[in-house]
Amino acid sequence: MNLPEDALGPLQRKDGDPTFDEAWQAQSLAIADMLIDAGVVTATGWAEALGAELKSAAQAGAADNADTYYLAVLRAVEKLLRHIEIIGRDELDARVEAWRQAYLNTPHGKPVELRAAPE
Repeated sequence: MNLPEDALGPLQRKDGDPTFDEAWQAQSLAIADMLIDAGVVTATGWAEALGAELKSAAQAGAADNADTYYLAVLRAVEKLLRHIEIIGRDELDARVEAWRQAYLNTPHGKPVELRAAPE
C-alpha cells in the first residue's frame, strides 16, 4: 500500500514511538474499518458512534489521552455490533469474557491470545 507519509494524521506519534501502545488498539480500529468497507456500517454511522463514546468519556471526566480514545473505539465497535445484530448480546458478552480470562491467564509481558482462556 502506498500511503503518503502523513496518512495516519492525528494517530501518528510525533515522538517516534509506535502509533499503537497495544495490539488491541489497532485491531479495534481495523474492525471498525472492516465494518465500513463491508458496507455494514457507514462512515457517518461510525463517526457518530465514536463521537458519542468520546463525549460520554469526557462527560465522565476521563483523561483526554490515547487510553480514553481507544476504549471509546472499543465501546463504539461493541455497541455497533450489538445494534446491527451481527453478533448476539450473549455471544458478544461471552467473547468479551473469554478475552478477559485470556488476559488474566497470560503471563506478564506475553501477548494475550484468546486460546489462553480456560475452557
